[in-house]
Amino acid sequence: MDSASGDGELRERLAAIVDSSDDAIISHTLAGVVTSWNAGAERIYGYTAEEMTGRHAAVLFPPDRTGELSHILDRLRRGERIDHYETRRVRKDGTVIDVSISVSPVHGAGGRVVGVANVSRDITGRNQAEAAARRLERMEAVGHLAGGIAHEFSDLLGIIIDRLELIAGQTAGLPALQADVELIRAAARRAADLVDELLVFSGQDAGRPGITDLNSVISGVRSLVSASTGLTVVARFDLADTLPPVVADPHRLEQAVINLVVNARDAMPLGGTVTIGTGLADLGEGDPELPPGRYVELTVRDTGTGMSPEVAARVFDPFFTTKPPGQGAGLGLTTVYRTVADAGGAISVDSAPGAGTAMRIYLPAATVPAPRSADTAPAGDAAAGRETILVVDDEPAVRTVAARILRGDGYTVLEAAGGEEALLLASAHDVSLLLTDTVMPRMSGAALADRVHQLKPGLPVVYMSGYDAEILRREGTGDGDQAFLAKPFTAAAMLALVRATLGRPASPARHEAEA
Repeated sequence: MDSASGDGELRERLAAIVDSSDDAIISHTLAGVVTSWNAGAERIYGYTAEEMTGRHAAVLFPPDRTGELSHILDRLRRGERIDHYETRRVRKDGTVIDVSISVSPVHGAGGRVVGVANVSRDITGRNQAEAAARRLERMEAVGHLAGGIAHEFSDLLGIIIDRLELIAGQTAGLPALQADVELIRAAARRAADLVDELLVFSGQDAGRPGITDLNSVISGVRSLVSASTGLTVVARFDLADTLPPVVADPHRLEQAVINLVVNARDAMPLGGTVTIGTGLADLGEGDPELPPGRYVELTVRDTGTGMSPEVAARVFDPFFTTKPPGQGAGLGLTTVYRTVADAGGAISVDSAPGAGTAMRIYLPAATVPAPRSADTAPAGDAAAGRETILVVDDEPAVRTVAARILRGDGYTVLEAAGGEEALLLASAHDVSLLLTDTVMPRMSGAALADRVHQLKPGLPVVYMSGYDAEILRREGTGDGDQAFLAKPFTAAAMLALVRATLGRPASPARHEAEA
């Protein structure tokens, strides 16, 4: 084999290697005119080699980065090499992508720089995945703090709500005072809603996921959606005829839809249209946040002011809001993000100033049919109590409120500030039920129940906490087979659960009551 044929084979092998690379391998002149374009460049940028050869590389630069090319070429003329430079480029279809670029000068005879070799890698997926991970880390960090605050605040709200009920009964016939009481009640309800949002955001409300039909969820909140949009915004629904079910908490999905609609309404101060749509989406390997598969898609699209890229990048951040002080807590979209993540899905934002916003939620399609929804609730005996109940809570005000509610319904109540005191009372009295806070210093509610059951096997227990029952069960703090009362609670919720629990056999099924 002569030298010429050997060189030809080598060039062919090198050309084959270049063409099989997943990276874009491009060469161009010092003036920026493309001279070679491999198959990887076609896949990343969307242009064929025929379309780009002889064309200026500036077509790949976004409008805000056109100055990069002259700066890069100046450095290359001086013989410098630039490694792993991260920037942005534009595909043929107009999509802006993140790329990592390494450029090297090509030397000719005498060492003179005669051209440029460019190797580009699409890192859009990697950057999106890293951004999602950073967002989740921020949410987790702030969530721990927010969850603790919500837990303490729920105790205070319980006291406020209980006292309001007492005052409301004592001010009958006094319209002026009744009006003030209703204002305070409305504020307390709003505060309770904020506590719920904090618990969802912090991951301390696991919800109650189940097989759920998304169309049914949206149909169930149609009237609420219409009421939320006001007079100047038109709500339209574009629901797919049939959808596979998803595994999610339907109540949290309802709240997510309302939050998205309210956010859309606020983006249309002069009026407009918000469209709530559902459909199916088959996602491939290109999505950085979700594995390939079939997903149920929920889209909430508005014709509002839209968002800049900087705002859109922060829209799910905890407590971030563009609204004036007092008009937004910055938790609405954060709790939507948490709800979607807890259901194994992802949410994306498509927005631009003046072009409106589309929020798209993708939830994994379940493989089992959705059952018909049916509201069922155990019928408890509403008769007044005569039993003795041991109330245990390290917060004196909460303990006092619970005891007063129970005594007002005819129960005998023993109060304890902690586990050791409760054990002494349990050993000395004929106790019918233990009502205990779940998270307490020195002895948790679960540990106390274990100790009490050594003295009184089969004694019914009701746990109460500002934390979600499922979270407590996962962490081993609560007993998932026992009754659970969520704080803040109303007198009616407490009495109904206590009576239902006392009326059960010794090994009751789990029942929950919430205010």
